[in-house]
Amino acid sequence: MDQIAYELSRRRFIRGMAGASSGLALAGPLSALPAAAASPKPSYRGPNVVIVRFGGGVRRRETIDPQQTYAPFFCHDLTRRGVLFQNMEIDSLEGVETSHGQGTLYLITGKYDRFKDVGGKFLGQRFEAKVPTLFEYVRQAYDVPAHQCLIVNGEDRTDEEFYTFSNHHLFGAQFRSTVLSLYRFKSYLLRRQLADRRLPAKDLEAKGKLLAKLEALDYRLTETDGQGPEIQAFWERWRGYYGETGLVNPRGDRLLTELSLRALKELRPRLLMVNYNDPDYVHWGNMTHYTRGIAIIDEGLRQLVSAVEADSEYRDNTIFVVVPDCGRDSNSMMAVPCQHHFGSRSSHEIFALMFGPGLPKGVTVDHRVDQTSVAATIGKFMGFPTAFAEGPVLAEAFA
Repeated sequence: MDQIAYELSRRRFIRGMAGASSGLALAGPLSALPAAAASPKPSYRGPNVVIVRFGGGVRRRETIDPQQTYAPFFCHDLTRRGVLFQNMEIDSLEGVETSHGQGTLYLITGKYDRFKDVGGKFLGQRFEAKVPTLFEYVRQAYDVPAHQCLIVNGEDRTDEEFYTFSNHHLFGAQFRSTVLSLYRFKSYLLRRQLADRRLPAKDLEAKGKLLAKLEALDYRLTETDGQGPEIQAFWERWRGYYGETGLVNPRGDRLLTELSLRALKELRPRLLMVNYNDPDYVHWGNMTHYTRGIAIIDEGLRQLVSAVEADSEYRDNTIFVVVPDCGRDSNSMMAVPCQHHFGSRSSHEIFALMFGPGLPKGVTVDHRVDQTSVAATIGKFMGFPTAFAEGPVLAEAFA
């Protein structure tokens, strides 16, 4: 047992040193850092922002079409509360792909790019943004801790765990966001179990190997601190409520709703992104997986809005931005309906809804707008410039 403990400690020490070096390298030389990073930053006093990725790729037909929607709360209620950009598109430039990881990065950076797997893996989805994310912008500009810049991620999208910071030399790891997901909970739980020296040596060894396997997914070595005290406390409360089996807590997008509701109550995020994804289960070949996924997101939205409205600190100070990662194809002759990988017109057609205090209500914008405008618009909501975003601010979102 002592040898196993020694090896685990040694491994973590080495990874910690590598992570520290990596973080410095990604952040760039100290002389290149913005002046704001070297001097006290102001407290953030602007609105909270909740980004809801209406994810897994959805078509306008089943979402914002009043005659065919599977999201009645979103379509009939929420659209009356804000500005609906019903003709938002993902550009058709060469190299701009309509998929989940790419679409998410377009949203949080405001820039199109041709992403390649960082390890060169065929069909790999491990991407790095070259320009800052919204989370980096807000943490560089204001005194906002990492646990209040959150991404809530699904259990089937491990690659998306690591969209927390870009490789831009003026930003990087020191301004990263934090992720809540089952992957993070499992990592926390294994660290907790390994600290229990009463476990038999064979159990320690097995759990140590599993933790090393999970930690290896974090190829940029950014969580050598065990996710930080606030997140560890969050997971301890989660464990106390749902236990350790994984058989009690919700799964799929219902899990993301539950994590987000608890985060709002316990961590008080200023910027929260919920990466819903259940509609993508249509790849199993059944259209009802897709439409049911939309309904589950709709219910999640209702719960999130209700929670904000019931909270005196969030109620009049929170803006929601609801936007898909990508659209879907409309070819009814495909063996699996509603694909999104072939670049068809409808896979580039999405929408966005923005609502909250100070925003116009009941407005529908018909003219074409671009997905990369979402980041710039959120930056204006929160009071920081998005210098590397390509899309213009959506002026209709401001009264």
